[in-house]
Amino acid sequence: MTLSPPTWSPSSWRTYPAQHQPEWPDGDAAEAACSRLQSFPPLVFAGEARQLRSALAEVAAGRAFLLQAGDCAESFHDFSAITIREKLKIMLQMSAVMIYGSTTPVVKVGRIAGQFAKARTSPLETRDGVELPSFRGHMIHDDAPTADARTPDPARMIQAYHQAAATLNLLRAFTKGGFADLNRVHMWNQEFVASSPQGQQYERIASEIERALRFMAAIGIDLADLQSLHQVDVWTSHEGLVLDYEEGLTRRDSTTGDWYDCSAHMLWIGERTRQVDAAHVEFFSGVRNPIGCKLGPTASPDEVVELAERINPLREPGRLTFISRMGADRVRELLPPLLRAAREAEQPVVWACDPMHANVFKTEAGIKTRRFEVIMDEIEGFFASCRGEGVWPGGVHLEFTGEAVTECLGGSDSVLEEALSTNYMSLCDPRLNARQSLDLAFHVAELMREAWQALPPDFGPAEM
Repeated sequence: MTLSPPTWSPSSWRTYPAQHQPEWPDGDAAEAACSRLQSFPPLVFAGEARQLRSALAEVAAGRAFLLQAGDCAESFHDFSAITIREKLKIMLQMSAVMIYGSTTPVVKVGRIAGQFAKARTSPLETRDGVELPSFRGHMIHDDAPTADARTPDPARMIQAYHQAAATLNLLRAFTKGGFADLNRVHMWNQEFVASSPQGQQYERIASEIERALRFMAAIGIDLADLQSLHQVDVWTSHEGLVLDYEEGLTRRDSTTGDWYDCSAHMLWIGERTRQVDAAHVEFFSGVRNPIGCKLGPTASPDEVVELAERINPLREPGRLTFISRMGADRVRELLPPLLRAAREAEQPVVWACDPMHANVFKTEAGIKTRRFEVIMDEIEGFFASCRGEGVWPGGVHLEFTGEAVTECLGGSDSVLEEALSTNYMSLCDPRLNARQSLDLAFHVAELMREAWQALPPDFGPAEM
């Protein structure tokens, strides 16, 4: 029996108001691009999306933790096997630290293989004294500061598809072909991380993991047969912003008859497009993928319940993830009523914290940045709010890179304001570098331990 709404279709969003969509200058070219997307093979498969939904159900039940992380905006220019490998490497390191430090499984979801579009607060930006359309991601236009480059081009959706396909191919090779083998836990360390305090702490954990593996082998456990030691699941996700692209990659599952958006395993609805009566909520209410929804400071308890009823009317664990992005100075005030509303509505949602997007500011030199200490403060406020409401703090949603960028201030190996321009590479928002990401993982592992100790004895699936 199909579970997609009977009145829903991949194009039904077109009868609703749609925010932050590109205005393609050539309607015929846009229609041709959408038709080509509809003819392409799916990037991911319905069965994979169902597996992720099951993994997220474990998070909703308080038995696992979500690590969702990756680039602010993927680039058509900076695309290589090395770039993808380094992103995966830091995610594997962070998950190893969190699992070891909290004895909790970690569900790994990348902002990768599709994160090519960004909603922007202002439609215009000023570059070198010239006012231009704001950069909205390489799926829509180029980042060069000229009027021609910033003109939307629907052919870029085709390029995004092919780059996503190549990225997925590499991810599957790395995660299933030996690179993610736990016996290589030392080799995941990067040279510039290994020389840092965080890297040295990671090395100690890696040595303890290797000692545990040797112990298991010594008592006769056949480690070669334990697939979980040699392979990992890393799922893909992106903000489902450009609905032409998402519609073009939506397919009906031959097994269940349900619709799935086969551009990624998980899609999320942004803070700017989460209106219940608008196009994005309409579209993502009908596909059966796990769906995320960002909640900023203006979100109300009534809106949370209404969104949950619209996206997850069957109250399926793992179907819906609410991603809080309140800001460090407001999370302790604004989040608890939302947690309480979802709990009282008996919605088994995953609650995750995006500590990045509400904590951006510009330096006196006009450089957009974030402070590591403020990022951690929002995460700590998120954990404290969840603890106060008896809710499992289900995950974190981060913007990071495996490269040694200087985009966010602070951390144990402090990046100072005067050093920001040294290696600032982001196309849009500032990202944590590898050292800062690993530092955050150690802090989050400690918070996870404390969260486990604070949960009521009967917490778990029986409450859902």
